[in-house]
Amino acid sequence: MNLDQTLQMLKDLTDANGIPGNEKAPRAVMKKYIEPFADKIEYDNLGSLIAEKCGDEKGPKIMIAGHLDEVGFMVSQIDEKGFIKFQTVGGWWAHVMLSQRVTITTRSGEEIIGVIGSKPPHILPQEQRKKTVDIKDMFIDVGASSKEEAESWGIRPGDMITPYFEFNVMKNEKLLLAKAWDNRIGCAIAIEVLKRLQNEKHPNIVYGVGNVQEEVGLRGAKTSTFKIQPDIGFAVDVGIAGDTPGITAKESTSKLGAGPQIVIYDASMVSHKGLRDFVIDVAEENKIPYQFETMPGGGTDGGSIHLTGSGVPTLSIGVATRYIHSHASILHRDDFENAVKLMVEIVKRLDWDAVNKIKFD
Repeated sequence: MNLDQTLQMLKDLTDANGIPGNEKAPRAVMKKYIEPFADKIEYDNLGSLIAEKCGDEKGPKIMIAGHLDEVGFMVSQIDEKGFIKFQTVGGWWAHVMLSQRVTITTRSGEEIIGVIGSKPPHILPQEQRKKTVDIKDMFIDVGASSKEEAESWGIRPGDMITPYFEFNVMKNEKLLLAKAWDNRIGCAIAIEVLKRLQNEKHPNIVYGVGNVQEEVGLRGAKTSTFKIQPDIGFAVDVGIAGDTPGITAKESTSKLGAGPQIVIYDASMVSHKGLRDFVIDVAEENKIPYQFETMPGGGTDGGSIHLTGSGVPTLSIGVATRYIHSHASILHRDDFENAVKLMVEIVKRLDWDAVNKIKFD
């Protein structure tokens, strides 16, 4: 099908390959799309992209941060038969890995397709069929017959490995299937917010940020926030969708299409009460749907943003997503659109009076 401008941006962002520490490709895509709407583009020393748009140079600094990296793998060694051993980079569950295709990107930029190997069930004892294979026992088959052949193709330890998957619009055209929604959707929100502020007055300086290395400890958010020194911070990321079989209400009540998530608690941050109340008021005033989410087992870049310097009032805004940290995940386009709409309305209201009230609310 023909993709509109927004879908093409989402495809370009998610199709790009970039694990923590190797975000060059998605950073280039984000720069391409956000630069026309920014007054200037800067970077921190780890590679996070910072796009600044000034509405009032004397106003507060507002940071809207997605992260560029996706969960993936890294080549750790090549055995004598040419099979690739790998290290996970970010959180993976063994159940979603076996027999999945992957892309190894060599230093020259060549992309080599492989598959995570598995034993046929025919030769497995009955009790072993019921067990998960340890990730440390997995390997990648790239079709090499020896270590020397694999090395001759340019494969070496440290090379990036990413899921092999292409962006798709599903039969229900509101649902979008892709790898790396975690967290190219946050980068897309930052791009789109700056785009929609082009002809809007806003009493502040807005920073649309693509952080590096979130999946390995919220690392790029530390350095980019230190560089910006924002007065208010937003981490825009995916959140858990609780609308598939097997997920209980205790685990998540979020649904695709029910609006952006306001994350009230996660393992990295307790949401700032004053900012949370402010955002809820803006959403209700503008009739933007929203839902609450807690993620006691996960975190976002907000965990680093809010602890930088003397502290930054911060809130995480999520887009409910199915099957995150796997080869492919699904989200709802309306949730993306409403997250953008909410962030634009928030920015338009964040003058110094609002910021000072938020801090002590």
